[in-house]
Amino acid sequence: MQLKAPAKRIIALYGAFNELLLALGAGDSLAARTVADADIPGLAHLPAIGTHMRPNAELIVQQSPDLVIQLAGRNEALLQTEALRGLGLNVLIFEMNSFEQMFGVMEKLGQLTGREAEASKLIGAWQKRLADLEAHYANQEPVSVFYEVRYPNLLAAGRGGIVDDIMAHAGARNVVTDEKKLVRFNEEALLAADPDAYLVQRGPMNPDPQPLDQRPHYKNLRAVRDGRVLTVDEDFFARPGPRSVDAAEALGRFLHPQAAR
Repeated sequence: MQLKAPAKRIIALYGAFNELLLALGAGDSLAARTVADADIPGLAHLPAIGTHMRPNAELIVQQSPDLVIQLAGRNEALLQTEALRGLGLNVLIFEMNSFEQMFGVMEKLGQLTGREAEASKLIGAWQKRLADLEAHYANQEPVSVFYEVRYPNLLAAGRGGIVDDIMAHAGARNVVTDEKKLVRFNEEALLAADPDAYLVQRGPMNPDPQPLDQRPHYKNLRAVRDGRVLTVDEDFFARPGPRSVDAAEALGRFLHPQAAR
């Protein structure tokens, strides 16, 4: 899609896009937000237009956006965006399951907002930090890690999402080998994998995770016995955006304290 002029009224239906636009210095181009994005600094004053999965078409049209952005992946959300296209709105859908895809989205947002130079500068800085991180842990033995997305009915981060990319840059190896982003995981398989470290996501998908030492069988995990359990913020680790680079650096320090800078 090519706009005739830089976008001036953007509605992003997923928080990560808002964070990228704010990092780009394009916050004044945001016309509205989803209900879930009220906590992102700088967005609370904007009108809410529904949720990521169920955006309200009438409220969106009222804001006269010249661009609407949605995340690929969930059929329910995509049906809603097709309806918005049917109303004549410019709608772009992006995948963002890795750092490489995130940089590609940032480059496109720079073009759409007339901020190509700013986008290029940010991408270059993030790429350098990640390259430095990889080099720093290159000689360390990879730490095997399990990332809990939700418990009970255990759900794990697989190889198809940004979490796996964060792990790889932090000198870790995901014990979940399924290529999907989210993977239903058998607790017997978890005990068999016996990861060196265990990450517990806390956020909307896992609001009040039970401590591992209070769960049946989990006390037998090496990560629990060795005290290598870390509770992480869902928005920080699972939402691709500027903070994903920070998450990789923080995870590296936790997993490799002897080599941390």
